[in-house]
Parts: sequence; C-alpha cells; structure tokens
Amino acid sequence: MEKNLSPVPWSTPEIRTPVVAASVPATPLASPLALMMTPLASPVKKALSTMQGCLEEVGHFTRLNPQEDWLPITESRNGNSYYAAFHALSSGIGAQVLVLPLAFIVLGWTWGIICLSLVFVWQLYTLWLLIQLHEAVPGTRYSRYLQLSMAALRGKLLALFPTMYLSGGTCVTLIIIGGGTMKIFFQIACEGTASLSSIIIQLSPVEWYLVFACLAAVLSQLPNLNSIAGVSLIGAVSAVTYCTLIWVVSVIRGRPNGVSYSPIEPKPDWAGLYSIFNALGIIAFAFRGHNLVLEIQGTMPSSIKHPSRVPMWKGVRFSYLIIALCLFPMAIGGYWAYGHSIPSNGGMLRALYRYHRHDTSKVLLGLASLLVVLNSLTSFQIYAMPVFDNLEFRYTSNTNKPCPWWLRSCFRIFFASLAFFISVAFPFLPSLAGLIGGIALPVTSAYPCFMWIMIKKPPKYSGMWWLNWALGCLGVILSILLVFGAVWTIVARGIEVNFFKPHSEDMD
Repeated sequence: MEKNLSPVPWSTPEIRTPVVAASVPATPLASPLALMMTPLASPVKKALSTMQGCLEEVGHFTRLNPQEDWLPITESRNGNSYYAAFHALSSGIGAQVLVLPLAFIVLGWTWGIICLSLVFVWQLYTLWLLIQLHEAVPGTRYSRYLQLSMAALRGKLLALFPTMYLSGGTCVTLIIIGGGTMKIFFQIACEGTASLSSIIIQLSPVEWYLVFACLAAVLSQLPNLNSIAGVSLIGAVSAVTYCTLIWVVSVIRGRPNGVSYSPIEPKPDWAGLYSIFNALGIIAFAFRGHNLVLEIQGTMPSSIKHPSRVPMWKGVRFSYLIIALCLFPMAIGGYWAYGHSIPSNGGMLRALYRYHRHDTSKVLLGLASLLVVLNSLTSFQIYAMPVFDNLEFRYTSNTNKPCPWWLRSCFRIFFASLAFFISVAFPFLPSLAGLIGGIALPVTSAYPCFMWIMIKKPPKYSGMWWLNWALGCLGVILSILLVFGAVWTIVARGIEVNFFKPHSEDMD
C-alpha cells in the first residue's frame, strides 16, 4: 500500500500504512556461533526478525499521516503518565467547583452526597471507556475527541457543537472568572494604600478582562500540548491549593450566625422538580475535561508492547483521586459552613470574602484569589488547544505544509481576542452553571457509552451492551431535563442579563 501524504479530514482517523523495511533491525556483527550455523538458518533467522519487527508495530503499526506531525496536539509524542496527571488535574479542577455546595441547598445532605458520588463514578467509567477507545481500531489512534465522535456517531453536528462549545465556552468563562478575581486580588493587596486602591477601583471590568486575555494570549504561544505540561502542573497545584485553603478556612472559622440547613419551602410539583434538575446540572458542571482525554493520550508514545492506555489510565486514576479529595470536602464542608447562605454568584470564594473578611488574614484571602487567577490562566491553555489544533488543521489541509510560526501566533491571538469579545458581550455566563452542565453532560456521560457500542461492537444483550445503552440513554434524557430545569430556574428566579455591561466584582 502506498503512503498517503494528502491531508486527512477529521471525519477519518489517523491513517497508517505498513512500512516493513523500516521495522527490520540492522544486521548484527557475525559471531562464532552464527558462523557455525547452516546456510538455511541465516534466512530463517532474518525472516523471524523481520516478522517480530512487523508484529511489534502491528495494530498500531506504521507511520502516522505526516499532517499529524504539524498539528499542536500530536506534533510531540513524548508524554508520560506524569504529564497526563498534570493535564487531567488542570482540566478537571477549576472555579466550577466553588459553586458545588449550591446543589446541596436543594438536594440536602443525603441526596447531595449520593448524587455527587454517583456522578463521580459514572464519569470515571466513561473516562475509562475513552482511554480504551483511543486505539480500539487496529492501525488507528483517535487523538481527538472530535475525531472519535465523528467516526463513531456518523454525525458532524452532534460531535462538533458540544465539543467546540466546551472548549470555547470554557475559555470565555475563564476570562470572566479570572478577570474578576484578578481585580479582587489587587483590591486585597493594595488595601490601605489610597493611591493604588483608587487606581484599582477606577479600572472597569472590561479592562480587567482585557488584562487577563492578554496574559492568556502570551502564554498560549507555547507550541504544543506537551510543551504546556509545566503550565498544567502549576494549574493543578494552584487548583488543589485554593480548594483546600477555601474549605479548610471556612470550616475552621466556624459558621456565621443564622446558618440554616432546613429544607427549602415546598414548591409546586414542577417547580420543585426543575429545581432538582438544576442542582444536578450544577453537579454535572463540576466535572469537566472529557473532551481533552483523547488529546492528552495522543501526546504519548505507543506500541503493541507498551500501549498508551496503560500510562494514561495510571495518570488519570491518580489525578481523579486528588480531584475527589478536592470536590467532596468542598461540597460537604462548604455546605456545612454556610448552609443556604452561599452566594449564587461566586460560590465559596465570595462566601469566604463576605463572612470571614475581617477575621481572616489578608495573606490567605489574597493567596486564594491569586491561585484562582493562576488556575484560570493555565486552564485556558489546555482548553484552547483543541481550537488551535482545529485552526491549524484547516490551514495544513489547504496548503499541505506546516503552519509557519507567525501564523500560529496570529491564530492564537485571534482566538484570545474572540474569547475576550464574547466575555464582554455575555458577562453573565458563570451564572448559568446548571444550564452549561446540562448542555455538556452528553460529552461526559452519554457519548462515550454510544461510541463504545459503535466501535467495540459488544455482543447484543451482553452485560457491556446493556450497561452502555442504559447509561448513554440516561445521559441524553438527563441532559434534556437538566437544560429544561436550568431554563425554568433562570426564568423563575430571574437573572440579570447585561449584554456588553460586565458588573464590577468586589469582595462583598
């Protein structure tokens, strides 16, 4: 088979062609034992060596399409389980964890913990499915979630919208959260200095968003996904630290006066049901990163003896143990500390400022804000990488040559500018946690189950067949219900929709 050098569209997986000669090892120096061998032994030995070399490559075998070496996700394949853990932690923990206790206001202690545990196990199972599907087809590596979903589900719209929405929408939300928290950090740091405080107050939210977007654009100039492993490590450490810091300080400082855990007042049947769906959407919103798992695994070397799924699963298991140690204490400890008094906008960070601003060290408050900003900056890089990859894919497909460095920089500055514009146009996006969680739920909980069935083709009516059909259908149904519940909650409680008018963040 001839090697195909033409660009391969994303609707098809990475194509490889057998290259037998490249896998034949060099002939070793003759030894006395080899000289005593019969003439027949030499070609047999050579044939066996050739076969062994081929078999080592088969199933995974042979060369990737050259275009893969030009794209930022796959141009470097020297990743390992440590890099995978860094990326998974940075993408899996973020500011969405801070609103998790809001779900317990509706669900209560028992059902809140049960639902959080079930969703955690469910999404960990779908992570395992995605890791196994990365090289489920012999000769193929699905190094992008979009590739796998388009190959399995046979529908571009079903795959493209939620995947790109998660990447682009998350980056927009990170600019809003990071820019607003940056202002709070400087307010704390400059408190007591009249001249600096007046300058900080005069800066508008749009200007803070712009500062954050510029920092993100500068940091995005790192060339590929493997090159940001150190950035992801900083983001992971930042996220774990501020999560632990916030819930520990909240619990140690004690509960404010008037904290209540009593069930919310009864509502009409549909109203109460929609509130529950919105709470489940907030829990679903806390789990993210599935749309990046295949991309992270695509940065690893792989062979039939050492498949990439082994170090990838090792890194993911470690990272999600840490994630569980952050999520569960944040949800339980946060609800214990503040009960129904948790602010709907800002969650635990805003509650910490509001109730413990005067009895907590400025160093701790400022450190918590700074760590949220750092985590937002680093998370922006990994969530923007699929968008950068897609832009460069379009260029390399049309030109059949690598993207020059200056054009790569322009692509990334363009995306950061576009995300900044959307964050200014829709500054209320972080308040839509339940809605965003409902829209993103299929990517996390439903699509991996359907893709397993379509690609692995388990026997009909077997255990895996029933399990994945049940979880996939349940995920789609829940997604629809969560979206309806979130929309009803927004309509019933009201939300201040302020297009192009971001509100100034403060510590109150």
